[in-house]
This record gives sequence, structure tokens and C-alpha cells, in this order.
Amino acid sequence: MIIYTLGYTKKSAQQFFDLIAKNDISLLIDVRLHNKSQLAGFSKGTDLSYFLNKLCGCGYEHDITFAPTDAILKEYRNKNITWDLYQERYIELISNRNCEIEFQKLVLAGNHNKVCLLCSEPSARFCHRRLLAEYLAGKLRDIKIMHI
Repeated sequence: MIIYTLGYTKKSAQQFFDLIAKNDISLLIDVRLHNKSQLAGFSKGTDLSYFLNKLCGCGYEHDITFAPTDAILKEYRNKNITWDLYQERYIELISNRNCEIEFQKLVLAGNHNKVCLLCSEPSARFCHRRLLAEYLAGKLRDIKIMHI
């Protein structure tokens, strides 16, 4: 299985959907805490689900099981905690939530072998989608991670 990670910020709709189609992704899992912001543009939850299906034949799931809590996000965004502490708290959170079980349910239900974790950050370097992908790869077998 391949887990792709993708941020929509600094991408046009064409660039974004071309990446999904080019990589033949069958399920996009939206790991944002909030997916309805007016700032989200084409990646707004209900619109994104429609576009993914119509343009790419890709399924869509929004699951906050994979998202950081509002408190952790605010602490990091307000620079009250470092990236290292954010990572530690987020990994503890997803471990306590047993995210690998929810992930397997979503993936196995549709027999998906190319899944994409979506967030807003343009780069995976300082984003929880990378941490989640690495966590899942450590818990499950035969997973390759690709940041697109």
C-alpha cells in the first residue's frame, strides 16, 4: 500500500486534482480538524468530495480521529509550544486513539491500496499528515509513504 500525503495550500485546483489522478489515488482521507472554512476554496468538505468523485473517481472521507485537537493546534499556532512538543503530543493523541484501527477500517472497506492523507500545509515537513503517515507505517505492514 502507498500512503500519499498532500497539502492543498499554494496549489491550484488543476494542480491538486491532477496529482490525485496522476497517482491513481482511490481514497482521500481528510485529516483536517475543520474542513468547512471559507478559506478552503475548492478543498471545502462537500465540494471536495464531489470534485474528487467526478474528476478523479476518488472516494473521500473526513475523519477527525486523525486530526489534532483544537487545543494542540492553537498552542502550536500561537507559538506556545515547539514543533517537537507538538509532535510528541500529536503522536500520543493518535496512539491513544488507536488510529491504525480506524485507518484499516476505511482502507479495507473499499480495498484501497493508494490512499492520500490531506491537510492544508503546503509541505509535509511541519504537518501532522506526515506524522500520521509515519505512525501508520510503523504500526501496519508493507506501507510506502510518498509526499506529493
